[in-house]
Amino acid sequence: MTTVFEKPRSLTDAVLHYCPGCTHGIVHRLVAECIDELGIEGRTIGIAPVGCSVLAYNYFTCDMIEASHGRAPAVATGVKRSLPDNVVFTYQGDGDLASIGLCETVSAAARGENITVIFINNAIYGMTGGQMAPTSLPGQITQTSPYGRDVKTQGYPIRICELLATLDAPAYLARVTVNKVKNVKNAKACIKKAFENQIQGKGFSLVEVLSACPTNWGLEPQKALEWIDEKMIPYYPLGVYRDKEGEANG
Repeated sequence: MTTVFEKPRSLTDAVLHYCPGCTHGIVHRLVAECIDELGIEGRTIGIAPVGCSVLAYNYFTCDMIEASHGRAPAVATGVKRSLPDNVVFTYQGDGDLASIGLCETVSAAARGENITVIFINNAIYGMTGGQMAPTSLPGQITQTSPYGRDVKTQGYPIRICELLATLDAPAYLARVTVNKVKNVKNAKACIKKAFENQIQGKGFSLVEVLSACPTNWGLEPQKALEWIDEKMIPYYPLGVYRDKEGEANG
């Protein structure tokens, strides 16, 4: 009998704790599938964040380290420099990566650290109850912006891919989403390339994933997926923002 579907070896049997409709689980699977397909499970080290995915160490079978809030790129830098033959990735949300950890993110990218960063952008602080995040959209209602994000007093959302694309060092920067089958397939291809870049020693790679948070958006799961199309993608356009390999070949 031909096997057409199976759980990735790089995922444990633990039941995910995420809310119904949250797309963290999809991204976990994509990361695990890439690790399996590249045959790197035995030498991969993941860095878990503080946030909704704080328990990521329960779900991946590779070695995992829990970092302080926002410090995953700094931890990944130390691990990769100490163990250069290992494959090191961080898995971070927008509060972790784009707020308290923005300095670590920009610094690791500017140095061109040979690590892979998986960045989940759901436009809100999820774990702490739905507060405004650096990525919350203009006018977006959250627990700390009950009348909508006012850009006059609270500033504009940070576009991480565009920000990091101003730096010379990053090898690969891409923004994807997982709200439709075709988008899931594209997201996997970008995540796999980010891992391949590290294996080939090409430097810093980041994949930003526009993700759904139905609970804190106050939407049903299907409506949350549609909200990504209607609200998030217009402000955060999908695409590859840096690909040094592609630029060299082009």
